[in-house]
Amino acid sequence: MDPLTSLLNLPPSRKLERGLLYTPEEIRQQPGTWTRTLHELEARGAEIREFLQAAGLRRSAEQRPLVFLVGAGTSDYIGQSLHLLLRTRWECEVTAVPSTSLLTDFAEYARPGRPRLWISFSRSGDSPEGVAVLERALEEQPEIFHLLVTCNGSGQMSRAIAGRARCLALVLEERTNDRGLAMTSSFTNMVVTGQYLAHAWDAGEYEPIVRGLAESAEELLPGAAELAEEMAGEEFGRACFVGSGALAGAAMESALKALELTAGRVFAVAQTTLGLRHGPMAALDGSTLLVSLVATEPRRRHYDVNLLREIGSKRLVRTRLAVAADGRLPGEAADRVLAPRRGAAIPDLCRPPLDVLFGQLFGLFASIRCGLKPDDPSPTGAISRVVPAIEHSRG
Repeated sequence: MDPLTSLLNLPPSRKLERGLLYTPEEIRQQPGTWTRTLHELEARGAEIREFLQAAGLRRSAEQRPLVFLVGAGTSDYIGQSLHLLLRTRWECEVTAVPSTSLLTDFAEYARPGRPRLWISFSRSGDSPEGVAVLERALEEQPEIFHLLVTCNGSGQMSRAIAGRARCLALVLEERTNDRGLAMTSSFTNMVVTGQYLAHAWDAGEYEPIVRGLAESAEELLPGAAELAEEMAGEEFGRACFVGSGALAGAAMESALKALELTAGRVFAVAQTTLGLRHGPMAALDGSTLLVSLVATEPRRRHYDVNLLREIGSKRLVRTRLAVAADGRLPGEAADRVLAPRRGAAIPDLCRPPLDVLFGQLFGLFASIRCGLKPDDPSPTGAISRVVPAIEHSRG
């Protein structure tokens, strides 16, 4: 029995006592939720395409909208995992912009004069920055189209756009509204939603990709759980996650899971594969776990493998772990390799839901190793499931 299944088989009273009532199940359920999310989106396919067309995505290239992907924290990393795919499929300018930056620099970002579509991602729909940015945009620039992707249909953001023109809400099934502090199911399902939007006019092309993601995840989870528990037991003081393209977003989210779930006792950072070489490599040491999300596309893969080799030749970290769509890496490139047998057919731009699983599991087992409660791992109350409201300035 793999260690994740062992956690799931604990008696409910033991799960509650150890803070394991939600997080292990929310990680384990993900493959099945992805296919259900796709089916729900397909049922609304005509409505979604009509909205995207009204927003200008079927116009000539020079008339298409500027698209912002808006969110904070994990919800920002959703945008970081999607912007290249959407840019490629929609053939327009797509940028991930944190709602935290939009709030402080609204006038500089929200410049009128061209068609705009803002896609907001929020698990709860109650993020104070997301709510404030959305309400200000609705009031001051009503010409912007807004698409909200959320796991909570009763959140403030859902209520703010209800019944408004130029607005559409996509509310995912209740199971994706994680009750644990760390976003797991919510992250991957909102990424799947964004990937569906990228394929809105070619949904038949996307369906086998989601099926491949779900099948690969089912195959990967037991081995990933065993490896994550083993790595957690080695008591790394630092973890560094790297990736290129869409996998850079997955690396950011993986690092955040390790940081959140261990209350910072594992200091985790993320960098792009090539970005690590320009200064941040100085932070690597003998207590570091390096996790490289290795691309399949030859050009990105070349840089990923070269970085692993360089770090190995310099003996900068304790362990180099490669998460790959297939296990065919040069023997000296990594100390450990995690790869599903079926993953090679999944395009790199669609891999984030699969590649983030190890980071989620490492965070879970490192949290347990630190003596924390993964459902609520912040003993000082430094962070909470929904960021507390703050006083906003309109200056």
